[in-house]
Amino acid sequence: MISRIVGNKGKLFSILCMLAIVNASVFSEVGSDGSDLTSRMEGMEMSEPKEFHPINATSKSFHWILTLFILLILPSISAVFAYANQFHWSLILQFISTGYSVFEVLFLPFPDNTDNHENRTSHGTSWFLTILLAITVFVGTFINGSNLILNKFYPKLAAKGNSFGGVFFPRVYKTLSTLTTLTGWVRVSMAPVALLGFCYGKHTGQCIAHGIMGTSFVFYGFVLSLVLVIPWIRKKQILSPESGSHSQEFYDSTLMCVWGIVNTFTEHRWGVEGWSHGDYQHTAMGIIWWAGGLLGMWQTRKRNNTRSFIPALLLIFTGWAMSEHSQHLKISTKVHAMFGIALMSAGVSRIVEISFVLWDKNCSENGQIYSFQYFPPFCLVLSGVLFMSATEEQLVLVNDLGADHSSYIMVASSAAFVIFLWMQILLYLYLRLVGYDENGELGFNGLDQEYQRAAQEFELSDLSDHENN
Repeated sequence: MISRIVGNKGKLFSILCMLAIVNASVFSEVGSDGSDLTSRMEGMEMSEPKEFHPINATSKSFHWILTLFILLILPSISAVFAYANQFHWSLILQFISTGYSVFEVLFLPFPDNTDNHENRTSHGTSWFLTILLAITVFVGTFINGSNLILNKFYPKLAAKGNSFGGVFFPRVYKTLSTLTTLTGWVRVSMAPVALLGFCYGKHTGQCIAHGIMGTSFVFYGFVLSLVLVIPWIRKKQILSPESGSHSQEFYDSTLMCVWGIVNTFTEHRWGVEGWSHGDYQHTAMGIIWWAGGLLGMWQTRKRNNTRSFIPALLLIFTGWAMSEHSQHLKISTKVHAMFGIALMSAGVSRIVEISFVLWDKNCSENGQIYSFQYFPPFCLVLSGVLFMSATEEQLVLVNDLGADHSSYIMVASSAAFVIFLWMQILLYLYLRLVGYDENGELGFNGLDQEYQRAAQEFELSDLSDHENN
């Protein structure tokens, strides 16, 4: 389909694009006509690839990098400031992102080389992000008292919003800040798809599924990192064991069960059409997820932080199934196998952490984080990035460039390292802003002293209650 990119600039452009593409289905599909997989693979490898010569590769690469920083990294930092109640700095960063997003949606599209136009989905995402950023800034002005409409027509409401003691506006602003970060991720990921002209026709569904599933694994890795790093979440069992909270596995099992039910009854039209190879795979994956999810929910139903290995075991089964699935190209089979290994590693290491590192407790006896505990969330991020990078069109491009699977996997893994690093930096920044040091101990040099004192009083009261009991 695609041949070679001429010159170093073209290669740089293609590598940058491949790192952020969000595409394709949980499993590559085999035709319902029962065609032989081997013959289809051979036919694809022998087909004459199309020439691909990117136009203005350097400027497009710079544009994508600029979008990455301003529409994803800045909003993520802004969200951290918002959750630390540093609304002034958060709003300044949101203003920068909004101004750039408006300029980009009007004058800086991501056109492909076919008709020199950005596809409708990518352009629509850009418009949605611009509107969302504008709403976020508008709500943010309620908090710092700079909203002219509120000050003129609703002065009493403005007085409540201007004091950080207000509840409604800060919560709405924090929620919107989170949504801008997630939408920025989608925008940055879809830009290379638009530039390279991917995901048209029969590839659309595949792209959507790969994007959703890959992003879900990355987000799952962030959630596990959040639960691990934030001290009052990690130490909750020590500080207030009588609180009666569900363990992380209860929520994991619930989400997996819901996803499994949806996948079971939406991937194949029961009683309407015949079964294909892909239908069996999608439906079987849904069945095992809701079946295992129900068991995990039962094991962790008691509100006493009861741990369970079931969510991790479902990851192992999913990774094994992916590693066993043959693709149209050898490089695609290898990349999917590495994705399966990463996902199985996440599951195995999660079981080891729960059963042999923490011995079924929520955290270590002294609340310390062991280095091994960072391994499961990293494997989830790695598996998500690999899955997002394993679409059929994308791997055909890599194959035509002459790269092998090992080189491509190392580039994709490098992106996973950087993404996981950025997650840890954001969590560390949040702890510093609310007055905690790197070890999760409360300090007195943070920017929000009132927030520090409230957090300290909360934790000390929990400890005293525990001692009295």
